[in-house]
Amino acid sequence: MEQVPRRARDLGITVGELPTGPLNAITDVAGVTVGHTTIDDGADLHTGVTAVVPRQLGAGHRSLPAAVYVGNGYGKLVGSTQVDELGVLESPIVLTATLSVFRAADALLTYLMDRHPGGVSFNPLVGETNDAHLSDIRRRPVTERHVLDAVRSASPGPPAEGCVGAGTGTSALGFKAGIGTSSRRVGVGGSPYTVGALVQSNFSGVLTVRGVPMPAAELVPHGDRTEPVGNSCMIIVATDAPVDARQLGRLARRAVFAMSRVGAAYTHGSGDYAIAFTTTPPPRQPLPDGLIDPLFAAVLDAVEESLLNSLFMAVTTVGVRGRIQHAVPHQQVLRRLAATGRLSAPA
Repeated sequence: MEQVPRRARDLGITVGELPTGPLNAITDVAGVTVGHTTIDDGADLHTGVTAVVPRQLGAGHRSLPAAVYVGNGYGKLVGSTQVDELGVLESPIVLTATLSVFRAADALLTYLMDRHPGGVSFNPLVGETNDAHLSDIRRRPVTERHVLDAVRSASPGPPAEGCVGAGTGTSALGFKAGIGTSSRRVGVGGSPYTVGALVQSNFSGVLTVRGVPMPAAELVPHGDRTEPVGNSCMIIVATDAPVDARQLGRLARRAVFAMSRVGAAYTHGSGDYAIAFTTTPPPRQPLPDGLIDPLFAAVLDAVEESLLNSLFMAVTTVGVRGRIQHAVPHQQVLRRLAATGRLSAPA
């Protein structure tokens, strides 16, 4: 019987000691919404679109403070240089497959032009990972309608995880992966803030859960396992803390660092990117640097748990040319964690 997808925390795997938001998702940051469009024909197409849409954009604000950190630039992150240069986010953030990123950017441009009649310059921000191992990527099935549907359907509720949207055909650490999300709540200078993360996992390495290696070669039958050719990771971090673009760059760096906690190999072909933004307009006085350590801790924990959720919520998938990518076998992981005393009580 195929296992039921379950989040890491529901399996008794707790990352860090900081409390989560009520949804344990990026949507715990007020105003941040998530939408998906999934393209899955059960055979050759396993792909889609995921959109992170801050509602503060368009509510009297054309931009929000933001930063991009490039862990390894083997990827296509459309619009990143202007974010780097100006330190602002001007559009929803869209994730999709590598060869669909340019069509997605054009579709997002349509959305921005509709929102701002008369504008003559826009900066759509679109990232990707390569899902060619399970999906016929050269067919480029993502259309303008798929992108607009994901953006316009974005909601503040619990985002779907695993094999959905831009994570429908992705793999990580030798297993089927996808979309994952998590959040943390922290106090800084006497004020409460929320940090949320969402990931599109598609990278190589050896899965590590709470410091315990879980090699795919040991957990999945040898004759029934295939390895993806491409690998990358897109990470989105949102917060409501009053931080500026420079400080958001520091948060984005920690997001990529968090990949090492789950066993990322950071290989030559892995395009590893983090985008961080705040829903608070540019503050007159950003938080002092000496006070933002709790935000760093929140990013590290939220990204680590997001990555685990992207794996534990995925299901075994048979893709193009009969390639198969297995879901992480929950019970085998739990047995190994229990043997080392690193398993909490399930939520």
